[in-house]
Amino acid sequence: MVILLSVSVALLAGLIMTRFFKKIKLPSVTAYLIAGVLIGPYCIGNLGLNGLGFTSSDAVHSLSLISEVALGFIAFSIGNEFRLDELKRTGKQALVIGILQALVATLFVDAALIALSVFMPNVISVPQAITLGAIATATAPAATLMVVRQYKAHGPLTKLLLPIVALDDAVGLVVFAVSFGIAKTMVSGNFDLVSIILTPIIEIACSLLLGALMGWILTQLEKLFNSNTNRLNLTIGIVLLTASLSMMKFEVGGIHIQFSSLLTCMMLGTVFCNICSLSHDLMGAADKWTSPIFALFFVISGAELELNVFTTASVVVIGVVYILFRSLGKYIGTFISAKATKCSPEICKYLGITLLPQAGVALGMCTVAMQLGEAGNLIKNITLFAVLIYELFGPVFTRMALTAAGEIKPISDEVKNRRSTKLAAAQSNKN
Repeated sequence: MVILLSVSVALLAGLIMTRFFKKIKLPSVTAYLIAGVLIGPYCIGNLGLNGLGFTSSDAVHSLSLISEVALGFIAFSIGNEFRLDELKRTGKQALVIGILQALVATLFVDAALIALSVFMPNVISVPQAITLGAIATATAPAATLMVVRQYKAHGPLTKLLLPIVALDDAVGLVVFAVSFGIAKTMVSGNFDLVSIILTPIIEIACSLLLGALMGWILTQLEKLFNSNTNRLNLTIGIVLLTASLSMMKFEVGGIHIQFSSLLTCMMLGTVFCNICSLSHDLMGAADKWTSPIFALFFVISGAELELNVFTTASVVVIGVVYILFRSLGKYIGTFISAKATKCSPEICKYLGITLLPQAGVALGMCTVAMQLGEAGNLIKNITLFAVLIYELFGPVFTRMALTAAGEIKPISDEVKNRRSTKLAAAQSNKN
């Protein structure tokens, strides 16, 4: 009962908050996150009223299944952006920009934090600095996708943005594995080539293979049904199955095998949209079905934000440096690579701003960083601080950038008049 009440309160709180935020023209994503903060352990949840707020972090984590499901469908939707006809036009640009902007962000954060460690050796070490530099690669696909959908953004920048956000996961895995392997070597003195190079390659390959297999299976099973309702049910079931399979972990010949749920579900969507003739309609129907799940995902994400990171001065100082130099790295790396691939001036100027949001993948990386022992605590707190800032303000900057690029169109007077006429007609019918 308490879990069901928490879910309903979370969804209603998020929806009500969007009404307030709409008046000040802020994205619904930010409204959901703020709603989560308000009903989370640091605000209403602190009152101890079970069901009317999340009274503890454990209460928030009890709904982690919703987050896993939402991320699976988010990745599945992003896979739709990898249609071969689109990739022929933008594939090279997306690949070059996706890799370079991530590497430049890492270099900027590495340089800034290593310099900081020289002047503040008792606060941050070089292994911690290069680990945080690797975490800087990650961009949150969920917030970006929600802003694009809410405002129906459309154009060259948007078409380039979503594939780049998806590529971030693969690039981030490799960069993090290499940087974290070096950091562990510096801390322990033990060099492990397998964990530095082989592990991320295996994870990416296994994720893509599993996603491709499930995409093919989904396409073959769709042929058994004539009803669109049954086809939609099948699509949802396969996405859920793929998300659950991507959580598997096992060893083969001493090599640790695991999957990235984002890459796996993204590949599922990519294969499905390219070989199934009905994919466009089915993906559109699935997007409508998952709308409340996405809303819950962001409210829960808001409740998970750790506000106590503001209480430690060193975390705030290093966190501000991390945010500034990661943002600069993302923007400059995107600008240079977009120029090099002959993108339009609008893409060169605004694409980097849309890549600032950071959340799930970064949090997963900082969890792995806890293997450094006591040194991992600072990495975790800096990442939590950055995620808090980026999640609250990143969607706002994404909306502003897409608007400035002309890919979010204001509602025309014709549409406003049509809506007013329908509303007036509905009111007269009631009377």
